[in-house]
Amino acid sequence: MQAGKRRANTTAMAEGEELIELRFRIYDGIDIAHGTYEASMTVSTLKQRIIAEWPQGKTVTPKSIHDLKLIHAGKVLENNKTLADSRITVGDLPLGVITMHVVVQPSKAKQKTEKSKQETQKLNPCGCIIL
Repeated sequence: MQAGKRRANTTAMAEGEELIELRFRIYDGIDIAHGTYEASMTVSTLKQRIIAEWPQGKTVTPKSIHDLKLIHAGKVLENNKTLADSRITVGDLPLGVITMHVVVQPSKAKQKTEKSKQETQKLNPCGCIIL
C-alpha cells in the first residue's frame, strides 16, 4: 500500500484514533448495528452494542455477550481483544464496509452440552492409563 494512502475501511480522527466501519449480519441475513467504531473498542463492548440493537421479534435472541460469537475472516473474535488486536481489515477496497457474521449460541444449549459431559463421566467413572 502507498505511504500516503489510508486503509479503505478506516479513517483517522483528529486525535489519532482510528475508526473502522462495520456492520453485523445475523442468522437470517439482516444487517444490524451498522456504524463506525473505534479500533480500540473491545469485542465484548461491541457485543453489548449488538445486543442493544438486536431486532425485536426474532425467534433467537441473545441475552448476554456470552451468547454471541463474532466471526471475521473465518476467525471467532475474543471478548478481551480490541478490534485493532483482532486485525480487522478488508484490503484495498474503496470505501469498504466490513461485514462480520454474528452467531447466537444460547446459554441453554451450552448448559445441555455441559450436563451431557457430566452424565457421561458419571456413567463411565473408570479411567485407563497406558505407560
